[in-house]
Amino acid sequence: MNQDTKSSRRRFLQHSLMGTAGLGIGIASTSEVRARPVANAHEPEISEQFDVLVVGGGTAGAIAAIQAGRAGASVLIVERGAQLGGTTTTGGVAFPGLFDAWGKQIIAGIGWELVKESVELDDGNFPDFSRVPQRHWHNQVYTNQFLYAILAEEKCEQAGVRIAYHEFPQAVTETDDGWQVDCVGFGTKRRVHCRQIIDCTGGAEVVGLIGFERMREDETQPGSYLYMLGQAHEPGRNQIHRLYVHGADSTNSRTVTQANLTGRKSILEQVRSRGGRLMHLQPETGFRESYRIVGETIITVNDYRSGRKFEDAVANAFYPVDLHTRDGVRPEPLPRGHVPTIPLRALIPKGSRNLMVAGRSLSSDRLANSGLRVQAPCMAMGQAAAATAVLAVRANTTPLEVPLGDIHDLLREHGAIIPGEE
Repeated sequence: MNQDTKSSRRRFLQHSLMGTAGLGIGIASTSEVRARPVANAHEPEISEQFDVLVVGGGTAGAIAAIQAGRAGASVLIVERGAQLGGTTTTGGVAFPGLFDAWGKQIIAGIGWELVKESVELDDGNFPDFSRVPQRHWHNQVYTNQFLYAILAEEKCEQAGVRIAYHEFPQAVTETDDGWQVDCVGFGTKRRVHCRQIIDCTGGAEVVGLIGFERMREDETQPGSYLYMLGQAHEPGRNQIHRLYVHGADSTNSRTVTQANLTGRKSILEQVRSRGGRLMHLQPETGFRESYRIVGETIITVNDYRSGRKFEDAVANAFYPVDLHTRDGVRPEPLPRGHVPTIPLRALIPKGSRNLMVAGRSLSSDRLANSGLRVQAPCMAMGQAAAATAVLAVRANTTPLEVPLGDIHDLLREHGAIIPGEE
């Protein structure tokens, strides 16, 4: 990385992460807005009906919800946190990729639309996808994480998607025409009747709750906690730091709590030892790895490296094999010209009906998953899963029985790139 590239990347990250935190700037103005009344706001238990329930509002989930809503389905998205975007926003990895491979764009659709608008609104820049970079990260798209989160909410609202923050499923029961899902939040018990579930939790938590098989290695990749140290009146001295949190485990609230406490404790120690001011701190650890489903197809690293064209491919992917360990990471670039694909059957838990996943919990071995887990392919998975779920609702069938041609047609209608049509 040359010095100009380093400086450019640092300026972007400073702009994206810092905002006005810790600058000592006074309040310039005060404005007001009134929240709309919430129906049945003070009733602790409610019951609702939707075509599609998306669980998890992260990288894949937000895109899945928008796609399902735009395709005419009634949609609820349930997110345990306070915003959409996941790794890009809460995790702070505000440079999603990769949308291109070998001199052309291979992933587009709703995820790209959201990234593009957030960059344009922030007066940012785009890499030249027609050029093959020397290093894969040269073509990352630097995004304002704060704009991304609120633009995602706007697009959900425009698509008619309902958002339920601070809630998570507690029990899932199969019904004659879909699922009954009991969700819990503080002061809220919500019973959801839905036709299709898309599990975008990152660890296939809903799949595990139902009882379908999942897989995970004993040791997972470290999480990353991003923070900024610097001087308030000397912006040039501000620096982004990444703390590896080894043993970070996103399995449940207890393990996530432990990862966050561990990361923050270490950051506090570094603030004290290094001096300077803590200018920014992401809300929580960004997790790389958790449970994956055992699907109707398992993508192997050989499938991934060779750019296998699955017969039921619904999305492209592109990223080095990228396994982080205690010894660091040494990305393994893909052979020139190879573009991996993601099959529909890798998004469907083996033996299930009316249930899909999207995101890093897709059915794959560990090394393949180290490339598939990044944001652009997860966005493409979310859109593909949602298109399939909506078509299943329309035809009163299950995702595995939806004709592949119909899925491709709906994805094209909403701007996605179909594998083989780049």
